[in-house]
Amino acid sequence: MKMRRFTVLALGSLILSGAAWAHADAAHVKVENAWARASVAGQQASGAFMRLTAQEPLKLVGVQTPAAGVAEVHEMKMEGDVMRMRAIESLDLPKDVAVDLKPGGYHLMLQQLKAPLVKDSQVPVTLIFKDAKGAESRLSLQLPVRMVAPGAPAAGTESKGHGAHGAHMH
Repeated sequence: MKMRRFTVLALGSLILSGAAWAHADAAHVKVENAWARASVAGQQASGAFMRLTAQEPLKLVGVQTPAAGVAEVHEMKMEGDVMRMRAIESLDLPKDVAVDLKPGGYHLMLQQLKAPLVKDSQVPVTLIFKDAKGAESRLSLQLPVRMVAPGAPAAGTESKGHGAHGAHMH
């Protein structure tokens, strides 16, 4: 299996423009509004969120970070009247369709945190994709650590359910 590797180093462009495009010889993935939720001492898990738009059909098949012992792609969905969260093997990224990884939906789950994710710091995350032929590519990002999503309402005015995710543990 051929592996393609690329890195987005320009965090400034990610924050300032809100978007970054992958290197031309690898899977084309636009990343917008990427961030990780800050944690506190003793907290073992947190989430990371972003909008992904692929320029070719892809699957997000994994995530890696040195900040956590376990990193997985998760989904949250209602089953009856209970919100369930579970790891998924892959997340389809249809061509030119924005897919949101957000609190209360699909997201990256960082578990067994090695240290707290400190507000205003950065956490390295590598996304792993597979194309229709099974070729793997990787996208390395530096996610800004925040208390709430960029552009989210101030604390205490969040919509029900979105503020509690960072405290969820398995």
